Amino acid sequence: MPNLSSLASCSRHVSRRALSNATRRQAALVSTAQLQTRSVNTGREPAYPGHIPLNFVENAVLAVGSAFMSLANPRRGDMVAALGETTAGPSLPRMRDMMLESAEGRKILKERPRINTQTVDMDKLAQYPEGTFGRAYVTWLERCGVTPDTREPVHYIEDPELAYVMQRYRECHDFYHCITSLPVDVSSELALKYFEFANLGLPMAAISAAFGHLRLDSQKRARLFSEYVPWALRCGSSARSMITVYWEERWGQNVEEMKREFGIWDPPEAKWRKPLSEAKAAAAKRQQKAVPSQAKIES
Repeated sequence: MPNLSSLASCSRHVSRRALSNATRRQAALVSTAQLQTRSVNTGREPAYPGHIPLNFVENAVLAVGSAFMSLANPRRGDMVAALGETTAGPSLPRMRDMMLESAEGRKILKERPRINTQTVDMDKLAQYPEGTFGRAYVTWLERCGVTPDTREPVHYIEDPELAYVMQRYRECHDFYHCITSLPVDVSSELALKYFEFANLGLPMAAISAAFGHLRLDSQKRARLFSEYVPWALRCGSSARSMITVYWEERWGQNVEEMKREFGIWDPPEAKWRKPLSEAKAAAAKRQQKAVPSQAKIES
C-alpha cells in the first residue's frame, strides 16, 4: 500500500511563491520543449497509432515541463495527460499484472473496450432502473455537466499494451467519481487523486495530490486534509483495484451492491454544482426521449 501520510503532511509546507515563480518560468518553456520533443527523429517507428517515441532525455524534459504547466493550468488536459504518461514508470506494469490476476481484468486486456459516446449508448443507460450503475453514471454526467469524450489519447507510452492500460485508467476516471459519489470540483478531484494513488500507485496522482491543494483557500484545504484525505487513503488502499473492473458489463448492477463488493464507502459529503433532483430529471427526460426512438427502430 502506498503511504501518502508523509506526502500529505510535507506538501502543506511547499512555498506558494516559489512554486508560482517556477511555474511561470517553466510554462514559458514547455510549449517549445514539447514541440522539440515531437520533432526529434528517434529512429524508431511508432508502436501504435498516435505513438510518439521519446528517448530518456526527451521523456525527462516533457515530464518536468508538463508538471509545471499542469500546476499553472490544470485545465490543460494535454499537459496533465503528458505528465501521467512520462512519470508512469513501473506503475503501469503493476496495474497490468493486477488485471492479469483476475478474470475480469484479463477480459478487458483481451477485448480492449473504449469509453466514449460512440461506444456507449447514453440513451440506453438512461433506461436502466433507478439505483443501477448505468443510470447512476448518466445521472452523474448530467449533474456534473461533463462528457466521456474529453479524454486525451495516449502518446508517450512505449509498449502498446501498457498504453492501453493508461488509456483504460484515463477513460474509467469518471466511473471512479461516480462510484465514490464525488463531483468534479478541485477538492473532490484531489480527494480522488489520493484515492487513486492509494489504490493504483500512479505517480501522477501523487504529484497532483501533493501540490494541487495550493489552489484551495485555507478553509477548503483544511477540510481536504482533515476529512477527505483520511477517507481516500483508507478506502483506496483497502478497496479492490479499480483498474480490474469491467464497468461496461455492470450497467445493470445495483450501485450499493457494487460498493460492497469493491469495499468502497462514501466520502464526506461534497458540494455539487447541480442538485441531484435536477440531474435525475434530466436523466429521466433522456429516457423518455429514447423510448419512442427505440420503438420506432423496432417497428
